[in-house]
This record gives sequence, structure tokens and C-alpha cells, in this order.
Amino acid sequence: MASSHLDSDDEPLTLSDHALAALAEFNAERDAQVQEFERVKAIAQAERARDTSFSIESFTENWGRSQFWYTDETATLLAGELLNGTSAHTIVAFISTPSVFVAAKNLVAEKPASERPTLYLLEFDERFRVFPEFVYYDYRRPFKLPPTLKGKVDRVISDPPFLNEDCQAKVALSVSSLIKSTDDVKLLMCTGERVQELVLRLYKKFGMKTTTFAPTHNRELGNEFLCYANFESTNWTWMNDQQGST
Repeated sequence: MASSHLDSDDEPLTLSDHALAALAEFNAERDAQVQEFERVKAIAQAERARDTSFSIESFTENWGRSQFWYTDETATLLAGELLNGTSAHTIVAFISTPSVFVAAKNLVAEKPASERPTLYLLEFDERFRVFPEFVYYDYRRPFKLPPTLKGKVDRVISDPPFLNEDCQAKVALSVSSLIKSTDDVKLLMCTGERVQELVLRLYKKFGMKTTTFAPTHNRELGNEFLCYANFESTNWTWMNDQQGST
């Protein structure tokens, strides 16, 4: 009996077919992520070497992460608004807006080096680590930000990945933690129309209002998107009906 017991203990551990399939799927997904990172890294390095424009199309949208890139027209317009009037002393933060960040990099590259503002991309997707301006950002930890950025940022654009109140409120906490306490701070935000009242409440102290500009995406979304700002420009005015505004 003892010999039989020992023999059973020595039998190799085997996984069920379901577990093996799940493990294979996990390994395949991990390998695909590594390959994707290496692919975009190579593209970014090649574009940098050729001194050519970067393209957001080098990065495949991940709908599971609520990634929906803006059209080039929208991204360039928003980037231009953020960069207008900047100098080498200006710090601009892009929260969960990689397509606007890429557009801004291309615009900044056209400026003399001595006039280029400092850009930071605060993003969850680590594929964008190929850019030296990348800062890992998880909205669930809104205050986990580089100390060098807290209270130092002049301009911020954000596009919270999810429409729920928890996500919107935590991104607002990050914005509040980043920006300088000065009157000339510029804030932009793009998110769904159905959270308009919440957005205006969260950013009321910053003078954020709904604008007449309608952001567009490369893929049509089911939710209407709005652009909010604490300033007017040649590209938009504030809507007449401002819920929650002063």
C-alpha cells in the first residue's frame, strides 16, 4: 500500500484541457503585446531618425481600454490650442489623450529648439513608453504623479477613459493636482455629452464651460462627444446654455 501511495504522489501534475487553452491564450496575448511594443518602438525610432512626423496610426486602438483616436483634424486643432502662446518655459500635460499628444509633438518639432514647450503624456498604455515624454498614469490612483509636475503645469487636456463618475472625478483630482495656481492656466477636456452636468460641477472652480467645438474620432462612437474649456478661442465659443456655470 505504501508503495502505491508513493507512486501516486510521483505522478506529474497535469492541467485540464480548459486550463491549457487558457494558458496558451495568455501566453499568446503576452507575446503579441511584446511584439506590438517592439513594432511601435521601431517605428518611433525610425521616424525620429528621419526627423519625420509621428503618426497615431502606428498605434492600434484597444477598444477594451476605451481607446478611440481623434481624427487628425481634431487632434491638430486641440494641440494647436494648447500650444498657442507657449514658450520654452511652458509645461503642457496630456492626460489619456495620446492622439493629441502626437499631434502636439509634430507641431512642436516645427519650432526652434529654444522655443519648444515641455510636453508630458500621462497614459496607462505602456506602448507609448517609446516616447521620452511618457509618464505612466492610472486614473484609479489620481495623486500618483511625478513630484516635479505637481503644481507646475500650465496647460492640461484630458479625456477620461470611462464615463462613470468615479473615473471622471479622479481625473479631475489629477488635473487639480497638476496645474499651477495662476489665472492663465488653460484647461481642455473632451468627454461624453451625457456627463456634461458632472463635468461642469467638477471643474466649476476653474471656469470650465461647454464649447461649440465638436471633437470627431476616426471611428464613429455611440456617445456624443463635447469639448469643454476654461477659455474661448477662434475655434469655439462657449455655449449659451451653461449648466452648472456661474
